[in-house]
Amino acid sequence: MHVQTGFIVLLCLMGFTCAEPVKFKDCGSATGKVTIVDISPCPVQPCQLKKGGSYTVNVTFTSDELSQTSTAVVHGVIAGVPVPFPIPNQDGCKSGIQCPIQPQQTYHYINALPVKTEYPAIKLVVEWELRDDNKKDLFCIRFPVQIVS
Repeated sequence: MHVQTGFIVLLCLMGFTCAEPVKFKDCGSATGKVTIVDISPCPVQPCQLKKGGSYTVNVTFTSDELSQTSTAVVHGVIAGVPVPFPIPNQDGCKSGIQCPIQPQQTYHYINALPVKTEYPAIKLVVEWELRDDNKKDLFCIRFPVQIVS
């Protein structure tokens, strides 16, 4: 076993999160640019979200604009129809970002994605937006998931 591989396995065994970057599509980021999206745990793609579970979404992005605030809006897109997907905290400034958001700086937005037990087992696309003061998207990303029992 290579030393680097052994170190990663050791970190995983010690309880550190071993997130793999998730394939995503930009859906209209107006004032920022996303570089990495991690969902934990997500060992396979599309991510399989178990009913009753909670997942961590970590989006690394840079901003092109100054913004005093940031607000998250999340939808599940089913057959082309966006359905609101509630998250525990919509305030991006309380989700790993120190506001005000400054231009040309990199941020790590971190939030929870709870999956309610009453959700149907279905494949869908999650659309996650983080909006600035002017309700323009700092980022807008889409990534496929599958809700499982």
